[in-house]
Amino acid sequence: MTDFDRLAERLQAVADDLDEIAFDQLREAVADGEIERPANDKRLMQARRAIEKAAHILRELG
Repeated sequence: MTDFDRLAERLQAVADDLDEIAFDQLREAVADGEIERPANDKRLMQARRAIEKAAHILRELG
């Protein structure tokens, strides 16, 4: 396994953590009776996609 692959795995773990945070926030919003997405949900998903893109690029390099 290359350094790029190891770094890609770490980034994927961060992306997975962001997914969990976003899902938890959505669950809390629903439980609180909210009818709209939490304000930062869109930004969290944007960050997750950017991290996944970086992980993909690193895997290609590895």
